[in-house]
Amino acid sequence: MTASMSRMERRFAALKEENRAALVTFVTAGDPDYDNSLNTLLGLPAAGADVIELGMPFTDPMADGAAIQLGSQRALNNGQNMVKTLQMVCELRKQDQDTPLVLMGYYNPVYRYGVDKFLQEAAEAGVDGLIVVDLPPEHDDELCIPAREVGIHFIRLATPTTDARRLPGVLNNTSGFLYYVSSTGVTGAAAPTPEKVQAEVEAIRAHTDIPIGVGFGIRTPEQAARIARFADGVVVGSALVDCIANAESPAAGTEAVLALTRDLAASIRTARQ
Repeated sequence: MTASMSRMERRFAALKEENRAALVTFVTAGDPDYDNSLNTLLGLPAAGADVIELGMPFTDPMADGAAIQLGSQRALNNGQNMVKTLQMVCELRKQDQDTPLVLMGYYNPVYRYGVDKFLQEAAEAGVDGLIVVDLPPEHDDELCIPAREVGIHFIRLATPTTDARRLPGVLNNTSGFLYYVSSTGVTGAAAPTPEKVQAEVEAIRAHTDIPIGVGFGIRTPEQAARIARFADGVVVGSALVDCIANAESPAAGTEAVLALTRDLAASIRTARQ
């Protein structure tokens, strides 16, 4: 590792040396409210999250299933906005300078906030990457290239329907890691078949050296361990958001998220032994 490497690159390089996959956790900023969401965010690194995806709430999260849709709605109903989301990143950086953080969501809130303003403030806050699911490679000039110019990775999604003709475009300008969507449909869908996903990941690896994280439908430590045997990262989101939705209180929701994170991390750390 070198000093010129980004926080994301350092994290994946270190995990490669440890011969284990990254646990990538997703929670929605402001779900169920700002204070409890911040407590959850601040607790994730110690619970075992190697990379954090922080959802930017949006009224129409079309790629997400019911769990994350409802999480976005809870956050918006309690006043979450882009200013507060970036402030949460600032709060994380006050106590953690090592864990990569990715903002994930849709282009509309970024566009309304102002692309230049958003990128400047995101970089200053300590954001490491962006996943914007509704901006395809054909629109790289809008956000992807400007993000990379300020040192923020732009992480693209590949799916089972991304064929050999489409893949080069997906990989072009992608950095940080590639998010492989293991099943068609929305987030929280049926669990992927590990053998099928492994073959698809290996096919992509023939075209790139970038780390590949696998997500969609991974809910349990056992499922995470199976994916961790071959993926560079395991992404878990809906199961964590459900912990908040099903909790008796917001504080209990935070503890449930962190407890599941600890279990997921433990399973991933031993997956290749």
